[in-house]
Amino acid sequence: MTIRVVFMGSPDFALPSLRSLAKNYQVVGVVAQPDRASGRGRELKAPPVKTLAQELNIPVIQPQKLREPEAMDQMRTWKPDLIVVAAFGQILKKDVLDLPRYGCINVHASLLPRWRGAAPIQTAILAGDEETGVTIMKMDAGLDTGPMLAMKKIRIEPDATAGSLFEALSTLGANLLIETLPAYIAGKIAPRPQPEAGVTYAPMLKKEDGRLDFETSVVELERRIRAMNPWPGAWMTVNNATLKIHRARAGQGKAAAGARFIEQNQPAVGAGGGVLILEEVQPAGKRPMSGRAFLSGAQNWESG
Repeated sequence: MTIRVVFMGSPDFALPSLRSLAKNYQVVGVVAQPDRASGRGRELKAPPVKTLAQELNIPVIQPQKLREPEAMDQMRTWKPDLIVVAAFGQILKKDVLDLPRYGCINVHASLLPRWRGAAPIQTAILAGDEETGVTIMKMDAGLDTGPMLAMKKIRIEPDATAGSLFEALSTLGANLLIETLPAYIAGKIAPRPQPEAGVTYAPMLKKEDGRLDFETSVVELERRIRAMNPWPGAWMTVNNATLKIHRARAGQGKAAAGARFIEQNQPAVGAGGGVLILEEVQPAGKRPMSGRAFLSGAQNWESG
């Protein structure tokens, strides 16, 4: 039996799922977010899923909203038996959910019902979670509230960044999706409701979420730096200029919150319960560099 699949997704997280689906099923169409202005030149940049779909010779549409008549007409023309969603960024309405006979399946990067929403990977690191994972769920009209088909856990390593966890979970999700779909399509897996207890939400990140508040604990700051890497990036203001912090570690000691000094030949900042030692930074307009290299050219680091 040939299963016609429509895939919805946009960022890098969705790429392993699309590749795996294309190897195992007939992917008749892809829905991605519109091209967005990017970089200093603000040139339009295609989402990664669109680029991969074009390489695979799969038709792509990029509606601002799925409810646009042209988008819905194309979806009906594709006649999907199944819609698979991975980091698409739009909530699906009833007319889309009801379109395929096997429904809409989502690859979500958390252990539902923990961290429903747009930024589950970053929020799990921020919260200090020791584990996370992926959930394959059948979508309903809510925000990541649908019944679950499968789940797989992994440990969050102490040095994990959002970027490294993103990569690990994208592969884990693609593998679990391909493992789960045959039994689901054959009616051998019954979707089970999410638990009512333990629901938490992970809202969409903003650039301001990367700002470091040194009144908070040094443990929280170290987590925030890892959670905001690579986007939106953690940052602080030094001598009226933005200094991005790519990597740091919590150190022992006592200093006023926000006070800048040198610790172990590296830049350090006082925070709640300790000091934050900056191991890799990026001054405005320059490349990332080690904390030691930054100090060799920095002026008035200890003046704060």
